Amino acid sequence: MTAPVNIICMKWGAMYGPEYVNRLHAGVRRHLQRPHRFVCFTDTSEGLDPGIEVMPLPPLGLPEGHNDRRWQKLAVFGHTLGDLQGSTLFLDLDLVVVDSLEPFFDRPGKFLIIRDADLFKPKWRRKLVNPERDRFLRVIGNSSVFRFEIGQQAYILDNFVADPDAATRQYPMSQQYQSAQLAAHGELEYWPRGWCVSFKNDCVPQFPRNWFADPTLPDGAKIVVFAGRLKMSEVIAGGGQRLHRHIGDVDWLRKAWMAP
Repeated sequence: MTAPVNIICMKWGAMYGPEYVNRLHAGVRRHLQRPHRFVCFTDTSEGLDPGIEVMPLPPLGLPEGHNDRRWQKLAVFGHTLGDLQGSTLFLDLDLVVVDSLEPFFDRPGKFLIIRDADLFKPKWRRKLVNPERDRFLRVIGNSSVFRFEIGQQAYILDNFVADPDAATRQYPMSQQYQSAQLAAHGELEYWPRGWCVSFKNDCVPQFPRNWFADPTLPDGAKIVVFAGRLKMSEVIAGGGQRLHRHIGDVDWLRKAWMAP
């Protein structure tokens, strides 16, 4: 019998309403057959569907005077996480599940994450002007979708809490710090390219073809991610348009996100 797994997400503040959690939960329910728990770590359970397990946001354990919520995700790397155990898939709220999630648990590896560079177009100017920074950014993991074992990467949070000032000075984003820690321990591995795709860069045709062709889902894509400034709420509502980025019909995306 397949061991149960965990799907977790986080919601705090007012940026995302409860409908984001509810629709993510519905997407997981449609696309994951094996036994699992769906847990939302949040500061409020208001509006969440009854089938969603709710737990308080795990503490970062920072010294007094430090309260940067942009680093809140690192709290999942504590030695414990509620009463959860075993294989755990973290999902951001601003993404759409479009195909089976089973491969995300079947794939071998201690820690798996999106390669951030896979979601963006190559930065040729950065590669020429600052090759060292380009090499670093090309190995960063995008923390929209990652799988880990509860308690197995506790060094990430331990090292951050030991010197948060040094971490935040050196790394402007938690996913950069997280990736550097994983790489130093030889545990940074990536999902196959194409499993998690960028809506803006992989689904929307390049200019000028985007004025004549609608966005489409690439073959093999399982999750559509909204990396960068274009947000899912804009696209679902029919916005996000630019002269160089016309967005045509996205009914397939809207249906995937809103399906019960």
